[in-house]
Amino acid sequence: MKHYTKQDIIQLVEEEDVEFIRLQFADIFGNLKNVAVTTSQLDKVLDNKCMFDGSSIEGFVRIEESDMYLYPDLDTFEIFPWRPQQGKVARFICDVYRPDGTPFEGDPRYILRKVINEAKELGYTLNVGPECEFFLFNAEDNGEPTNHSLERGGYFDVGPLDAGENARREIVMTLEDMGFIIEASHHEVAPAQHEIDFQYDDALSTADNIMTFKLVVRTIAKRHGLHATFMPKPKSGVNGSGMHINMSLSKGGKNIFDDPEGRLGLSADAYHFIAGLIKHMEGMTAVTNPLVNSYKRLVPGYEAPVYIAWSATNRSPLIRIPAPRGTGARVELRCPDPAANPYLALAVCLAAGLDGIKNKLTPPDSVDVNIFAMSEEEKAAKAIKNLPSDLKEALKFFEESELIKNVLGEHTRNKYLEAKKAEWNQYTIQVSEWELGQYLHRI
Repeated sequence: MKHYTKQDIIQLVEEEDVEFIRLQFADIFGNLKNVAVTTSQLDKVLDNKCMFDGSSIEGFVRIEESDMYLYPDLDTFEIFPWRPQQGKVARFICDVYRPDGTPFEGDPRYILRKVINEAKELGYTLNVGPECEFFLFNAEDNGEPTNHSLERGGYFDVGPLDAGENARREIVMTLEDMGFIIEASHHEVAPAQHEIDFQYDDALSTADNIMTFKLVVRTIAKRHGLHATFMPKPKSGVNGSGMHINMSLSKGGKNIFDDPEGRLGLSADAYHFIAGLIKHMEGMTAVTNPLVNSYKRLVPGYEAPVYIAWSATNRSPLIRIPAPRGTGARVELRCPDPAANPYLALAVCLAAGLDGIKNKLTPPDSVDVNIFAMSEEEKAAKAIKNLPSDLKEALKFFEESELIKNVLGEHTRNKYLEAKKAEWNQYTIQVSEWELGQYLHRI
């Protein structure tokens, strides 16, 4: 990880002919925002004196308390490779502060930092490797997005079947120019669907990287005349897009999930962590799967998890234990989708896992058969519960969860709940194409 001082930044801006600086931050739903300044304002930026109107950002504050300040994280300084090479454009990812110098409690980055610090007090560091899926669709001549593609590629296909191959290659090269270490990229199961995996990092860096990743994917796709979408289920009848989260805890530089003498080569703390995720999963789902559309992905038949269970031998449960051990020992949570705010998603995952460790929770027995093939009686006998089936049900668990209250804080929890209930209510009053096709001609 890079470590910059103020003087380093001043020197880089001068040497690289940087003319514009974007001060980026996220709202509570994970939407990337920014304030752009010229380098004439660099001293002001580095002295944390850049202000913005927080009342204009959804989920932030009321108009009576709107002044907010952006404190740039110097280590996130990057120059955009796709912008002009004369008068370059760079960015910082920023933390949001109140005028009195205290962190804004509704800043998602601050919420994740709080849980990271709790883990640090226990000696733990969370390492995270995400698997980000997305679609590359055609755009209209006027740039309007569609969910159409003439492509018929499938899992691991190559060009010309993989019509997005060139765009994906440029995305990878751009990410590498920005310091990412790309481990794999490939065509996914559905036509026009893709996945790019980058190397694991600490939780805060990974959340920052996911935000940057989405920006790069959308930007480069547009240069190729395509529309990139992270919508979980943009088309019916095909697999949706997930964002599997691979997690491990380290202590003193050692992966504490690994134990050659333990059952399945895993430590007791790994099992406690799994138990914490299982205990809190229903309350967390509105964060890991935040849209009405998210629950169109979480249905049987399309590889996405539906049941709250774990296994080291099959992919139908919610939590999978991948084969590697040693430094690669990890827990893979398979329900999150790329619409999730990565800061909030990682915050609740870490908090749930820590609760399991602190209270030495024990997970249920692993389910090592295909859960989709089990009868209702067999699932009931093993006490296998379903994930929430829609956003309304997820919000009920969210509202009841003590973990959510503690992690998000009253401000963000209430703002999030209010907005998501409004989203659900708007959805329920819509008349869909399916309803028209089903009823209009015969009722």
